[in-house]
This record gives sequence, structure tokens and C-alpha cells, in this order.
Amino acid sequence: MLDNLLDYVPDGVFTVDADWRVTFFNRAAEQITGIKRADAIGRRCCDVFRASICENACALKQTLSTSRRVVNRVVYIIDARGQKIPISISTAALRDKRGRIIGGVESFRDLRLVEELHRELQQQNSFSDIIGRSSAMRQIFEILPQIAESDSTVLIEGVSGTGKELFARAVHNLSRRRSKKFVAINCGALPDNLLESELFGYKAGAFTDARRDKSGRFALAENGTIFLDEIGDISPAMQARLLRVLQERIYEPLGGVEPVKADVRVIAATNKNLGKLVEQGRFREDLFYRIHVIRIELPSLRDRREDIPLLIDHFIARFNRLKDKNIAGVSDEVLARLMEHSFPGNVRELENIIEHAFVLCRGGVIELKHLPPPLRGGALGDALRLGRAMTLESMEKLLITDSLRRNDGNHQKAAKELGINPSTLFRKVKTLKLARKT
Repeated sequence: MLDNLLDYVPDGVFTVDADWRVTFFNRAAEQITGIKRADAIGRRCCDVFRASICENACALKQTLSTSRRVVNRVVYIIDARGQKIPISISTAALRDKRGRIIGGVESFRDLRLVEELHRELQQQNSFSDIIGRSSAMRQIFEILPQIAESDSTVLIEGVSGTGKELFARAVHNLSRRRSKKFVAINCGALPDNLLESELFGYKAGAFTDARRDKSGRFALAENGTIFLDEIGDISPAMQARLLRVLQERIYEPLGGVEPVKADVRVIAATNKNLGKLVEQGRFREDLFYRIHVIRIELPSLRDRREDIPLLIDHFIARFNRLKDKNIAGVSDEVLARLMEHSFPGNVRELENIIEHAFVLCRGGVIELKHLPPPLRGGALGDALRLGRAMTLESMEKLLITDSLRRNDGNHQKAAKELGINPSTLFRKVKTLKLARKT
């Protein structure tokens, strides 16, 4: 009777004996895997499923050795046609009347539809390969096409790791110049003499070892876009040379006597406050206004925490392709820990954290133990390990607090940014016992 009942549940269910041979295989298991019950019964489960964790992280083996159940762990299996299928598994031990373990039971749910819906959602929350659904990112997404239509110089400001070059490439790819080159150079990484020759090129004989002409970055970017990263780090002398290019749209290669016209769109970027540098006399005011025609200010990751889950999924998908792995996601503890982290290195730091975890992770889900050592602790992660299910409340409190901080305590603006009614925000502030800024 139990076998008949299990044939009508939507999840796949199978049992194994002490020798890991399949003793029961329900109808849903047949449908998900494409393997007939008769072909599964009597075979070892690893030969039936060929899952991503079978080799060294079998969930059922962990359950039978520790007597602790596994609930909703995401892994991949290979079906009868050789296709990779994402599933969510749960396990438990089977015992006889005397309490001795005689085998195990595992249920699994097909996640292909969930994965397809997730891909569609991610497409809705991205723009030209830039991931984000926060209010700050949506505002930038709205103006990027208009910025791309013009040929005006653009200044992108943002702290290190926020993706300034990614946004510069997005502007180029949306512009009429997209069929031409996008040329990037880090101005802060080179001394003046090298930077000048890199930007403007040189003629044969301009200096020792200059045996033939060399084109500079402006020549390579002709009719396209040049991206001047860390422009706030260039010297006053280099600022003067660059000002002439922006004003007159001409430049002279080192050792050259004839000016060369430049049909190039300039996008500059900096992690410094150029306005303050102008006040301090460290950056030319005339150059500042030349590159400050259109300004894009990129938010730090701590000011767009709602984008963290999207970015995590994006990096996991990317590293799965690059490293030929089948990691499905992160555990609740890891997500909580990353949501509370301040991310001084911003998106670049998050990418490095996920890559670090990929090196250590041998199963289907990234756990706390796979994170870099400084990230393995934390209040939210500790609370989850102790079984206090406060994750959603803690995340909600964190997001509301951040939004109120960004909007100087203005509940109307914060509610609009969060996409909720002001009365709802007021009620949540009261329920979560958040201090109101007066």
C-alpha cells in the first residue's frame, strides 16, 4: 500500500539497502530520470543517478554515517539521455524494529522549471551584462541609452571594485561607435613618459630604442571609444596634455611635428573625488569641466545589498562554465553572511569570494567552510547554525536600515527606493524596533 501511495507523489523517491542497491523506485523517479523502475531496482544508486555528489559527497552516505538528515540540498544528476538535471534532495535513514540502520531513503524534486524561471528573472534584472535590480542600479540603467546616443565625454565615479569599466563598455556597446574599438588604459599605473607614449604613440627616433613608429591608444581607438581609468592619478603635466586633446581634438605623437586629428569618444573614470582635488589644487579645473560633461556615480555594494543574491548567482553560473563544475548555489548561512558583510572591495571582492569558494567546494552547494577565513563567522551565520530562523527578518532589517541611512531618515524616499508603501515601511520600522532618525 505504501509503495502504491508513493507512486502518486510528485517527487521522486527511492530506497537503498545496506549495500547501496536500489530497493524501491517510484513513478516520479522514473519520469525525472528517464530510467525505468526495472532498470534501477537492484543496481547501486551511484550507477543509476550519476549525480554531482556521488563520488565524494553523497548526501545519503552522510545521513547513514551521522544519522542526520539532509534537507533540500541542490545537486545535479545525469538522466538516461545524458542530460544534466538540477534536483533538490532530502535524505533519511531506514531502521529495523531494533533501531538498527538497514538502508536509506531519498526524495528528490525536479528543479528544471525553477532554473528556467530563474534565468528569465536574471535577464529582467540585467542590462548589457551589468547585474542589478536595486533602485540605484535601475536609475543608471534608465539613462545609459541616452548617454550612449551622444558623443559627450563621460566621467564615471565610484569606489574601487564597483565595475567602472563594465559601465564604460556598456556605453560604448550601445553607441553608434560600437562597431569600432573600445580601448582601455589605466592612467594611474604608468609614469608620465610611458603614459604619454601609450596614449599618443611615438615616431621613430623620438628616444633611444624607438626604431620605428608606434601607434598610441588614441590612434587605436579612432572612431571608437577610449576609456581613461583612474584619471585622478595623472600628474599636472599630463593633465595639460590631455586637456589639449579634449579641447582641440588633436594630439601629437612623441617626436612628431604634425598634429593628428582624433575622432574618439572619451570616457574617464576615477575612485577619487575630483571636485575636492580641484579645491586642493591637485587637479586642473578646466580639465575637470571638460571630462565632467556627463557624470555617472556608481553605488557601492553595501548601498545595493538587494543585488547581492543576483550577483552571487551570476558569478556561480560564470565559474561553473569556466571551471566545469556543477555548483548549484550557496547555503542559507552563506547568503546570510554575505548579506551582512560590508564589502569594502565591492563587486570585485564578492567575485573573489565566490571564486575562492569554488576552489574548496567539492559538493553541490557552497557552505560557510568554503568561504575565506575572515568570513566564516558573523552574527547571522551563527544564528542560523544554532537553528534560530531569523534570516529573513535580519535581512529585512538590514535592507531597511541601509535605505533609511542613504535617504537621511526620510521614510517617503526610503519607501520609494524599497518599492513599498510608506505606511508599510512605518509599520516594519515599528515591528523591527528600528530607531527613527529625527
